[in-house]
Amino acid sequence: MLRDKTRHFAICTAILMVLVGALTPLPVLIVRANPGPGSAAGSAAFRTKCAMCHGQDGAGSDVGKSMSVPDLRSQAVQKLPDAELAQVISNGKGGMPSFKSSLSEDQIHGVVTYIRSLRPKK
Repeated sequence: MLRDKTRHFAICTAILMVLVGALTPLPVLIVRANPGPGSAAGSAAFRTKCAMCHGQDGAGSDVGKSMSVPDLRSQAVQKLPDAELAQVISNGKGGMPSFKSSLSEDQIHGVVTYIRSLRPKK
């Protein structure tokens, strides 16, 4: 029973954070420049839209881990094609919301580039 309440609270908190993030105008998010590797725009978009669940390092925040979000550094995520990662960010998947209305196509590709930078160093 407590676990269900904790999970419900975590989901409601995540949804609230996404809604607040979507309603908060951020100047860096309206820039439509083509982000390159290691782009500050991709990093900024990740921090404002993704880190609340996926954590700044991609391993998952406490809220995200309670919802079983994938570790973005994992081989399972890193082996996905860029187009598939962009599609998941754009359309959402499972409990993850769609970001196509709050991120431009360039920003989505910048987030994909940022996710690639989280790959473990060999």
